[in-house]
Amino acid sequence: MIIWCQEDISFMLQTNLFTKTRREAPKDETSVNAQLLIRGGFIHKEMAGVYSFLPLGFIVLNKIINIIREEINAIGGQEILMSGLQDPAIWKASGRWDQKVVDSWFKTTLANGGELGLSFTHEEPIARIMTNHINSYKDLPKYVYQFQTKFRNEKRSQGGLLRTREFIMKDLYSFSATQGELDEFYEKARQAYVNIFNRIGIGDKTYYTLASGGVFSRYSHEFQTVCEVGEDEIYIKEGALEAVNKEIMNDSGFDSGETLKGFTRISEKSVEVGNIFKLGTKYSEALGLKYHDNIGKEHHVIMGSYGIAPSRSMGTVVELHHDDQGIIWPASIAPFKYHILCDNNSDEAVKQSNDLYAKLVADGSESLLDDRPETLAVKIKDADLIGCPVRIIVSKKSLEAGGVEVKGRKDSNIKVIASENLFNLKF
Repeated sequence: MIIWCQEDISFMLQTNLFTKTRREAPKDETSVNAQLLIRGGFIHKEMAGVYSFLPLGFIVLNKIINIIREEINAIGGQEILMSGLQDPAIWKASGRWDQKVVDSWFKTTLANGGELGLSFTHEEPIARIMTNHINSYKDLPKYVYQFQTKFRNEKRSQGGLLRTREFIMKDLYSFSATQGELDEFYEKARQAYVNIFNRIGIGDKTYYTLASGGVFSRYSHEFQTVCEVGEDEIYIKEGALEAVNKEIMNDSGFDSGETLKGFTRISEKSVEVGNIFKLGTKYSEALGLKYHDNIGKEHHVIMGSYGIAPSRSMGTVVELHHDDQGIIWPASIAPFKYHILCDNNSDEAVKQSNDLYAKLVADGSESLLDDRPETLAVKIKDADLIGCPVRIIVSKKSLEAGGVEVKGRKDSNIKVIASENLFNLKF
């Protein structure tokens, strides 16, 4: 069971980090996000498609999760946590236990006989839960979500965090009495997703995309981020953050000629970072989820499903925000805002760096102090790899020049300023 209650870590001494940076990534990792996240000590590769999150990576992951949580709470979401082990009975009721329908199941045999599944999604479980809590139109609408581990038995798993066999998913489910209620919330969810991707730094390259619904529904909408290593292909609408996924061009009954008016024709590679589905009554019919209207007539509840994988979003951010030296984290999800590098060759620099760190901690500013007994050159390489937004060097040279050396991670300009003026700078 996953409990997302990580203690806020807003400051740290680098000597306390058990993780180490690496000059080289594992030879079997070809994606930029996996190479940089492993080298920077953010994640550890357990096996193909399975990664553990180390302290720096867990901080970033939780920042993404908290941004998602804030936006979903703002549209009325109520957070829960469902089980990862799945009862075959409810999946048989919907027809999705069959391996021919869903070929990505992980299933396991119980010691006393019988099978269980490891969750790949949660439409069926949440529908069954809600049969205990929805009886009347007065109980609707309701919006329930969770952050939960999902398991996908992918035939191939590559691209680092972009395609994994185990990952964290935010799955949100809506329950409505009418199509109008569903449509209204669907638009709120769409805007919440736009807000999320803007806040984590990929909104300008993320497109609201018409796509296939797969095993969920006939059609859906995806949020596709243009990225060279993406496995999807989309046609982009000129002058808008809208697109059509190439996969639906061969769907029966889809008028590609009409729908593609105003769209570019050189498809772009992209990564799916989110999706939203109008499920209708497919799962409520299968699980017996009904309500009574104001005259007592019985109806099936109309459902919607809305997913985002925080870990995949994290990998996508790295694919878009990096250079030859390392990661360039957007400030909103960076492990720390300030990375202070101390020149160990100067006793005064050591004292001043400790004093500055204490002031930043007292101010509540997220700060990492590199107090390791390494050369300044090594510390600079590691700081560029880790990618915090602001690098501060305290050295004999900087003190003689009047203060500390400050550089934004995505900037080329270096400033020397008095340490007390640091709080007035904008990055």
